[in-house]
This record gives sequence, C-alpha cells and structure tokens, in this order.
Amino acid sequence: MSNENRFHKFSVEELAGIELPRQFTFPFYYEPHPLCVLATAHLRSYLSTRKDWSEELQQGKMMGVLVAEKNDEIGYFAAFSGNLAHGNNHEYFVPAVYDLLSLDGFFPPEEAQISEINAKIREEENSAHRQKLKVKLSEVIDKSKAEIDAYRELMQLSKVNRDKCRQEGADFSALIAESQFQKAELKRIRTRWQQTIDDIKTKLAESDKKIADWKTERKQRSQALQLRIFRNFVMLNARGESRDLCEIFAPTSQGIPPAGAGECAAPKLLQYAYVQGYKPLAMAEFWVGQSPKDEIRHDGHFYPSCKAKCEPILNWMLQGLDVEPNPLENRSQHANIEVLYDDEWIVAVNKPHDMLSVPGKLSIGSLQEYVQQRYSQCDIQVVHRLDMATSGVLLFAKTKDAHKALQALFESRQVKKQYVAILDGIVETQRGIIDLPLILNPDDRPRQIVNCTHGKQAITHYEIVEQKEGKTRINFYPITGRTHQLRVHASHPNGLNAPIVGDTLYGTHASRLHLHAQSVEFIHPITHKEIKISTPCPF
Repeated sequence: MSNENRFHKFSVEELAGIELPRQFTFPFYYEPHPLCVLATAHLRSYLSTRKDWSEELQQGKMMGVLVAEKNDEIGYFAAFSGNLAHGNNHEYFVPAVYDLLSLDGFFPPEEAQISEINAKIREEENSAHRQKLKVKLSEVIDKSKAEIDAYRELMQLSKVNRDKCRQEGADFSALIAESQFQKAELKRIRTRWQQTIDDIKTKLAESDKKIADWKTERKQRSQALQLRIFRNFVMLNARGESRDLCEIFAPTSQGIPPAGAGECAAPKLLQYAYVQGYKPLAMAEFWVGQSPKDEIRHDGHFYPSCKAKCEPILNWMLQGLDVEPNPLENRSQHANIEVLYDDEWIVAVNKPHDMLSVPGKLSIGSLQEYVQQRYSQCDIQVVHRLDMATSGVLLFAKTKDAHKALQALFESRQVKKQYVAILDGIVETQRGIIDLPLILNPDDRPRQIVNCTHGKQAITHYEIVEQKEGKTRINFYPITGRTHQLRVHASHPNGLNAPIVGDTLYGTHASRLHLHAQSVEFIHPITHKEIKISTPCPF
C-alpha cells in the first residue's frame, strides 16, 4: 500500500489561520493542537463510511493522529491501537511496527503450535478416562471412610464388652488377643483401601504429568515467542537510532515489556513518520465507541498515552524531537498558601490546584514541604490527600499523636467531607448514592477502574446544586476516600456518566480540574470540640 494512501494532506484553506506547533506534543499531558483536532474530524468522517467496521468500532477502540510535515506539505497519519477487523494493514492507516498477523511471519505457525498444546490440555482434562478416575477416586475414598468408621465403631463396642468381661473375671489372654486382632485388622483394612486409592492416584498422576508437561512446554514456547516478538519491534527515534522493546524496557522497574507493547497508536504513528522521512509536528489520541466495562473512556474524548506500555517506548522515540516540557513540572511553587485553621496539633491549608499534596516523582514543590518549612519546629504529616489537580481543604498534623488520632477519624468515617464540582453533562437525579468499587489499573497508572471482584468499596453521596448550559454543579459527600473516587464516580457510565470538567484522565481538558474540597467537619481528637473548616469554591 503506497504512502499516498496513508498521508492525508491538509488543504491550503484548512491551514489558513492555524499556527503550526512550536514544539511536539508532550504525550502524557496535553491539550490537542487545532491541527490534531482537524485531523481527528477527518478520521472520524472516514470511519463513518466504513460500515463494515461499525460494529467493532462501537465496542470501543483507541485511535491516534500524527500531524507531520515533508517537502513543505502538511498533513496527518492515522493509527488504531491493537488490530482492527482481524488485521493490521488497512487503507488510510499506518501499518503496525511489526505485523504479528502476517501469514509469512513466525507468529502464526508458532501460535498454532501453542493452540495445539492448549487443545491437548483441554482434551486430557476433559477426557472420559480422567473423569471416570476422578469419580472412582471420590467413591473409593467415601467407601473406605465408611468401612473404617464402621470397624472403629465395632472396636469401640468390643472394648466396652471386654471391660465388662474383665470386671466379671474373664480370661485376660483371650481379651488381649481379641484387642490385638482388631487393631491388626483395622490396619489391614486401611492398607487395603490405601492401596486401591494409590492405584487410582497413580493413574491420575500419569494424566496430571501429561498436562503439567504440556503446560510447561506451553509456557516455554509462549515466553520464547513473546521474546522473539519484542525483538522484532525495533523502534526508531528522531535521531535515527534504533532499539528493540527488550532494550527499551530493560532499565525500567518492569524489566520486560508488557503484552501488547508497541501496538498502541502513538508508537505506530511515530515509527511510520520516521521511516518515511516525515517531521512529526503534533499528536493526539482519542476514543471511538463505547466505554470498556471497567475503564472510563468517552467517545470523541482525547486521552494521554498510557504509562505501562507506552511511556518507556515514547521516551525513547521522542529523543531528538523538540518536545513540550511536562506541564506538571513547570507549575509555580505557590508561595502564598492560605492557612485556614491552626492550633497546637492541627493545621489546615487551602491547597491550590495543580500542586502536589506530598512529595512525588516530579521535581516540583509539594504542599507538605511548604507547611513543613512554615512550621519547622513540628513534625508535619499529611492526614489525607487531594489529587494534584484538586484544590481545597487539606489537613496536616503537627504531632505524631495528632496524626494517629486524625487518621483514625478518617478510617472510622467520622470526618464529614464536602466537595464541589462542575460536571460536563446533565445529571437526571437530584440526589443519590454511588457505590462502585475501585482498583488501580496496573497497566495505566494512576488511572483507576471499576472492579466488582477485586475493587475496594467506594461510596459517594451527591446532591445537585444547579444545572445550566449542559453543565451540572454538584456537591459530593464521599463516605470512603479511594484514589480518584469522585472523578471515577462522576465519569463512569454506572455512576453519573458525566466527567468532571477539566478531568484529563476520565474526561476532557479544560483550564483546570473543576473539583474543590470545600469543607471538612470532625470532632477535634484532642480538645473534643466540633471543628468545621471551609474555603469558598474558586469556580
């Protein structure tokens, strides 16, 4: 397929009045450039013509666009994550970095062999012979237990009878002989049944060994295949240097690439642009279709690149490009922090949005560091946390005892918290309760997902304050305090299905995350007085 079918040039009219990007997009926190928005509109228009894909796309798919330049021509490339319509090579889209599904490649035959092993395992596990042995083993164990229990009961009755005979002066030697015989007989019964059980277990063990050997072979083949796949994903950077995925992930805490690495839209786009000699200008990824069951994705919303699969790859591929600095590492240090409450044991401050609650990986100041500097004579400890993008009341303890007591209040749900948010959408019910358990998405930290099996309970009460112009002002009263609880409960289809305005993880970009911790109420753990600390909502 020629490059002409993959590079989609903008017209002169479309480019009029749009300034080209000065730096390439920082992929993990960005507002899409107008040219990326335009490219996305083009791509969605094309997708609407592909009726043969409509059912699959409706199930949900991450797409990406890369605005690029070559020979004074400006246009864009498009890509999808994973595969589409059981293939990797489609008109309009860039190809995969390495096409696993290519019929002349090593993957299909090796996958077929692994599938054969899976079939053998299933066949042996479900074989009539194996099932018959398992049933027979269960029956034999039950029968052996019944006979042994019955004989032991007989022995107990015999003992009672012998004791009576001894009292009546019977011959001791005959009684002892009977006792010894019964003990020996019990042992013979046990040995006989155990031999029968062992014979069946031996036959089952032969089947177990077959299955175990096949599983070992499957694991070895799968690991070798995965390693071979990763070695074939040779990623370029803007300097023309190349590394395979094993080399890219070796220095990371993961050590090895996760499954699916290199198949996301962003690496595909950059790789193809480099191979074809184009200069990347800007990039964006967006969701098409329904949200997955556990994750939160909204049709048409732009999303940052994932961390687990893409961050190491993109950090390599972007070398040599002039990339926008990480916006989160260039926030002001908020020199003037408002203190809302201060006594001998507790200090509460009004946390600005886009400031860390506690020190993190980013080389920027945190509120805890600021408070510690201000109260240098105290051992400042944060009592609870607010997301970096959230503003509002944050409590710190000045002593270890106060910290322990305040944490106990939070853990026992004796602290009443009120948050104010603006949602991107209209909520039908005036008030209610959201109960959706949450757990970290290990493949896309720090994003949380709803998981009814493994998630931790997360409960939020809410009340609508005002609705206008497609937005809802709402008060949240969280009962639990899970990471991103309010953000997920607002965004998830089984929650309010209306993300908080400015939520770049679960919604869309705005000037800020419109979530504010307006007040906390609790009984002071030292003075036992009622305390309410509040600060007005800034939006």
